Order: sequence, then C-alpha cells, then structure tokens
Amino acid sequence: MPHDGHHHEPDGSHTPSDGWKHTGVRVIPGDQLDKNTAQTPGMNRAAAINAARVGAQKIWAGTVHIHPNAKTGAHHHGELESVIYIVSGRARMRWGEKLEFVAEAGPGDFIFVPPFVPHQEINASTDETLRCVLVRSDNEAVVVNLDIEPVEKPEEVLWIDPIHKTGGV
Repeated sequence: MPHDGHHHEPDGSHTPSDGWKHTGVRVIPGDQLDKNTAQTPGMNRAAAINAARVGAQKIWAGTVHIHPNAKTGAHHHGELESVIYIVSGRARMRWGEKLEFVAEAGPGDFIFVPPFVPHQEINASTDETLRCVLVRSDNEAVVVNLDIEPVEKPEEVLWIDPIHKTGGV
C-alpha cells in the first residue's frame, strides 16, 4: 500500500503520523497574508487560504481592500463561485455583459458571484477603505480581466413596493 503520510486505522480514521500537530488546524495571522495572487487593477487581494499555504484543495480565501472612490476593472473568475463578506465600508457591485446592473452592500452583508459573471467592485465611499473577506470554490485564484466599457448609468436592482413604484431610490 502506498505511504501517503497517514496511517489508516482499522476503525477507518485517517490520523496522520504527527497526530494532526502540523497538519491539522492552521491559524494564518492577518498580517501574514500572501499578496502574490492574481490581481485586478483598483483592488488589493491577499491570500490567506490556498493550496500553497495550507494545502487547501477545494477553497481559496483571502482579503480584498479597495481604496476610497476606487473601482476595479471588469473581470470574472471562470468556473469559480465567489462569496464576498463586507467587513467595513460600502461596496457597489456592477455586473452583466455591459455591467448594466448594480447593487450595494455594507458591513455584515454577503455577496455571491456565480461563475463567469462579468463584474466590477466599486468603493461607494469617498473616505473609507472597503475591506472584504473573499472565499472562492477552488484553490486556484482564477481572475479573467475583461475589456468592457461600463455603461454610464447601470440599472439598479431594487425592490418594487408601494413606496418604490418605479424601482427608484
């Protein structure tokens, strides 16, 4: 039987030879993230969890900082699903073939970006850095930067109720 660094007990457990000491739970200090990851103009991505750092096979996680008034270039993440959690600041997301849709999110909100959706992150604040946690569904940091001319006034995606009959703000 090939030796994979794990001894397989009769009860089916997969405890490694070090009893998980070095291969179990890992803490990655926030000031030791890896900036050597795929980037998009206008944002700073830093990897915390990936294959190279901790051996992650199925997920990628890190942080994103977008400076006040800044916006990223249009991009998508291939087959990956992405989840963005807003820690602080105000995010404005544009998406669509011409970035024609828009929605905003604030601290505590989650944003889901499906595979292949062209999108653009925008810091909606003029004075506060937008700080987010980013999780993707694979350990590869796939970023496909797109050459899209954003529409001037994207269509806002809002609820329509008796107060907002036209979907306006």
